[in-house]
Amino acid sequence: MSNRVYVGNVNFRTTEEGLRDLFAAHGEVVSVRMITDRDTGRYRGFSFVEMASEEQANAAVESLNGTELDGRALKVNIAHERQPRNDRY
Repeated sequence: MSNRVYVGNVNFRTTEEGLRDLFAAHGEVVSVRMITDRDTGRYRGFSFVEMASEEQANAAVESLNGTELDGRALKVNIAHERQPRNDRY
């Protein structure tokens, strides 16, 4: 398993501090990474939160999936490692 959590459907006004505070109620937040578009630099509406342990990550998923933050219901899941892309040019 993993201690990284995917957070989707995040409001574009939500801050890193807001996510950190929300997840801190479920354990130690190691990092918050808000994903931006590489071309425009604009926030894409999803983030990754790393918790100190797998147990804390699972507790956050159980408690926060569907929770409303800044007017939007969050989609919270354990993050899975991205599969290598098989690009053909």
